[in-house]
Amino acid sequence: MASLWRVSRPDLSFAAVMKVPSIQDDPTSIVGFEVEQMIMPLLSGPHVPRFVAAGGFEAQPYIVMEYIEGPSLRAKLDQAPLPAAEVAAIGTAVAEALHDLHQQHVIHLDLKPGNILLRPGGQMVLIDYGLARHEKLPDLLAEEFRLPLGTGPYISPEQVLRVRDDPRSDLFALGAVLYHLATGQRAFGTPTSVAGLRKRLYHAPAPPRAVNPDCPPWLQEVILHCLEPDPEQRYGSAAQVAFDLAQPRTVALTARSDLTGPAPLAEQLRRWLRSLGAVPERRNVSQQLMRAPIVLAAVDLSQEWEALADALRAAARRVLQSEPYARLACLSVLKTNRIGLDTPTDEAGRNLHVQRLVQLQHWARSLALPPNRVTYHVLEAPDPAVAIVDYARANRVDHIVIGSRASSGLRRYLGSVSTRVVAEAPCSVTVVKVPREETLGAAVSA
Repeated sequence: MASLWRVSRPDLSFAAVMKVPSIQDDPTSIVGFEVEQMIMPLLSGPHVPRFVAAGGFEAQPYIVMEYIEGPSLRAKLDQAPLPAAEVAAIGTAVAEALHDLHQQHVIHLDLKPGNILLRPGGQMVLIDYGLARHEKLPDLLAEEFRLPLGTGPYISPEQVLRVRDDPRSDLFALGAVLYHLATGQRAFGTPTSVAGLRKRLYHAPAPPRAVNPDCPPWLQEVILHCLEPDPEQRYGSAAQVAFDLAQPRTVALTARSDLTGPAPLAEQLRRWLRSLGAVPERRNVSQQLMRAPIVLAAVDLSQEWEALADALRAAARRVLQSEPYARLACLSVLKTNRIGLDTPTDEAGRNLHVQRLVQLQHWARSLALPPNRVTYHVLEAPDPAVAIVDYARANRVDHIVIGSRASSGLRRYLGSVSTRVVAEAPCSVTVVKVPREETLGAAVSA
């Protein structure tokens, strides 16, 4: 436990709070406070409290940090079950905060409603880093203690096995939080013993729709995907969770979404047998994020540039083969007029947006990706480059693959779409060009 005191200092432009641990606490809490003192100065961004100062145990230990004015997510538990749209909005914001934390090489490992605060501006803030793991710092807790560390209702199966370096542990905790918000019940109750904690290695919670019939299939799919006991069966990153929660219509439904009762006895037995000798694969934050990027393929589907679309598909295939847990977002932009009305149909009365969506699905078909690894998006915008960059930024895209048409005087003067995307994108960009002889051949055949 720790005491919190509101404090101020003339040079601070924001409210601050001092956290003081009780030196009568158990050794775990004392070491956890040391861990928090090590990690907090290294964190930055809107999803963590700003660090101000710290004092060591030789006098009075303390941490001074930004005071977050907003409430914690714990207050929402009294209102649960919440509407699906609200659960998704909360989950998206928390997943974005987790992804930002993971990109700073930190796993929280104690995510729960009381440790999630809401800024007045709407961003979620993650607090309390006493059980956290920074991949570039010594793990004092793992070195000194042999029992599972975490909060019973939210601790992941691998944490029960004392594995503390997998960021997907935070995704399991997020799934447990979403389960509570969607159903009004805790997914795994409130276990108080190691034996009780170990049950989650093989015992699946009741499907959310069995507890709350108003829970839609797509939300159950996301929650149970997060709560898979095997980390390899969960989402690859928090960004992928945020992607699905922000765009429910793109969620690929599997058998998880149809569950209305406990798993068959054979499945429960299989999980139990596997849990007896469970040794999770070890992988740190950076390694896991590299395995699970969100890749955006910006596809030009104009008929005269069919060769470029083929080359883009080949480039996307190479990226996906090297990243087996990557998520592919196929995107095409319908260019609209800046001034005046646009016609939504062609001469035959067919909807242009739907046509482009079907073309996009056809373009990706030969990639043979499972439904949970590919989504399709048609944007309508007057400026394709701005639309692509805005989409990449909003959805935390890690890599853009885009085609570049043959050069022309006007394009050199105004700047091509691909050139502007390279200049403005928040991530790495691969630009694909068609060899000149293929371009000439396509022009002749046309």
